[in-house]
Parts: sequence; C-alpha cells; structure tokens
Amino acid sequence: MNELADLTEELVAIPSHEDETAAGDAIEEWLRAETDARVERDAVGNVIARKGATEDPDADTLALVGHHDVVPPAERQTTGDGKAGEYVVERRDDRIFGRGAADMKGAVAACMLAFRDAEPPAGRELAVASFVGEEVGGTGARHAIDEGFAPDRAVVAEGSTDYSKPGVTDVAVAHKGRRASTLVARGTAAHASEPERGENAIYRASDAIDVVRDLDAPAATVFGEAVTGSLAVTIVEGGETWNVIPERCEVTIDERTVPGDRADLARAAEAVAGVELTVEQDLPPMACGDDAFAEAALAVAREVHDGLGLDAPEHVVKPHATDAGWLAGAGTDCLVCGASEPGEAHTDTESVGIDVLDRCYRIYEGVAERPF
Repeated sequence: MNELADLTEELVAIPSHEDETAAGDAIEEWLRAETDARVERDAVGNVIARKGATEDPDADTLALVGHHDVVPPAERQTTGDGKAGEYVVERRDDRIFGRGAADMKGAVAACMLAFRDAEPPAGRELAVASFVGEEVGGTGARHAIDEGFAPDRAVVAEGSTDYSKPGVTDVAVAHKGRRASTLVARGTAAHASEPERGENAIYRASDAIDVVRDLDAPAATVFGEAVTGSLAVTIVEGGETWNVIPERCEVTIDERTVPGDRADLARAAEAVAGVELTVEQDLPPMACGDDAFAEAALAVAREVHDGLGLDAPEHVVKPHATDAGWLAGAGTDCLVCGASEPGEAHTDTESVGIDVLDRCYRIYEGVAERPF
C-alpha cells in the first residue's frame, strides 16, 4: 500500500523528540485535506479528529489512538552532528527504517488512513487522536482527558506484533503499568573507625531491601489468563567516602504493576526506622472491561490474517505501559493493537514492516466498521 508507506516516511522524517509541533502540523494538515472531519489542535499539541454521529446523545465513540512524539534518535538516525539534524528515513527490504517508524508513526499513519476510509455504523462517532508526550509519562493523553476526551472505546495502536507467535499482529486486552519508587534511608555520619557513634544508612537501606525481596509481585487475572507483574531493586547509591559512616542511602525500585494490584512497598518504610518511600512515576496498567469489543476486534484481526494467509492472532497481555492506561483510568475500554515488534522500538536500527502496517490499517478500518 504505497500511500501508507509514503505517509509513514513523511511522518518519520519529521523530528519530534524535543518539539512535536511540526509532526502535529503535518498530521493536522493531512486530516483537514483528506477528510471532512472535525479537526482540533489543543493547547499542548494533541491532534484529534471526529466524524460520524454528532447529534445522537446515545451515540458511542470509538477512537484510534497514537502518539507522534519519539525518544531521542541515535546519531546514525540523523543527518547532522549527534542528535541535532533531520531524521534519516530509508525504505529497504520491504521495511521502513528511522526513529519513530515502529514507535509509532507507522501506526499513526495507518490510523489516519483507516479513519479516512472507514464508514462507521449508524450511531457511532469515529475519532482519531495523535497525542504528544507519550514517551515522557503520557502528558498529552492526560491533558486531552482533562479537557474532556472520553471515548467509550479505543484501539491504541502501540505494538502488538509477534507477541503470541512470529508474523501476526495480536490484540492486547491488558498491559502492565510501571511504578518507579525510591526508598531513602537516613542515618548519622561518624568516622568509620568508630562506627558505633553513627547510624549506617546503608545498613538501614539493606534492611529495607530485605523487606522488598519478601514482598509478593503484583498479580491479576484478565480474560481468564494470569498476569504477573514484577518488583526489582535496580539502583543502590549511598556513602561519600571510604572512611565515613554514610548518613544517606537511596534505593531505586522498578515495579511492573497489573490491573488492580500493586506491591505493598510502604511496608519497607514502615518496618525500618529512618526509611521513607517516594514515588517518582506511576504509569497505570490497563485491562479491557468490554468482552464484546475485545472479541469483535479479535474476530476482525483473524479475518485480516486469514485473508492474507497468516496464522491467527490471539488475545495477549502487553508488558509495557501505554496511553491506554490513562484512558482506561478515565473510563474508556481499551485494546492495544499495532505494528511494532518486540526489539524494534527505541533502538538505533528501528524499523517497521510495510506489510505489517497494511495489516494494521485493515484491522483498524474493520474494527471501526464492526458493530459490537
């Protein structure tokens, strides 16, 4: 599908790791030129377009959702020195290479085309949204939600390809969240030759780490499948010099949360004197609560795969947090379905298969037209 590949290349070529304005301009201009939709650009740069039912108070809204910000490119992915130049885009071996090709401008392009081409059933408003700030904690999605963006259902076009088996694009019915926490242990400094005169913050931190090691990882059940999170100490920093009892030690904890459950990290602070817990980031998990929507989307995906002679996709759980978590928290039933394969996003060889983008376009269009 040359139009889809061309649009993907156009979007990938636009730098958007520090300023998403130009990428948002391109998306907005395309939607205004190619559709009769109602197109909005909000104060932070999100682009949202709507078409279909407008006067029916009982109409449901289905949104195709992506983001046009990217992580900083590698030197080889720009035309200038370091990360300051334009983005390099290449098409070879039926793949498009460049920063953001997989995560996730290719899927944004597929959403835009599917939005244009789909004919939603009576009583459905169809929306397409491309957010800013997904890579830095979902700032765009959170702003849109605060401003009233509340679709009934959403297909978030993040990666779900190659999850159940190679060569298929699955439908994720849930994903894990991420909570980044810090335990700060405080003690009293003293000369290391007289350790009894001080309180060793590293020892206190070690005791708190032992509590963390004994905590249960978050766990839940989604669509009858067990979903298990994780909990790990990833950084320990304490002490200033070899002959001083440390008065401060900081422990960083990475936790992958699941729908409805988090580890009881507060216990580590409560159990050890001089230890405090702070949370730096809490990206929410997601679980789809609409069985009919999840089954209909999987049926569409299987029809698309069958028509292309591919193995059948499945319902899966995605290990990474996405903007679907913020939308789910606001009451939207979400699914995740997209082109990026594990190991492609955020790499210096990032790429996406043109055939997979076409597959996603067909799925998005089919879901947009399917009654639930």
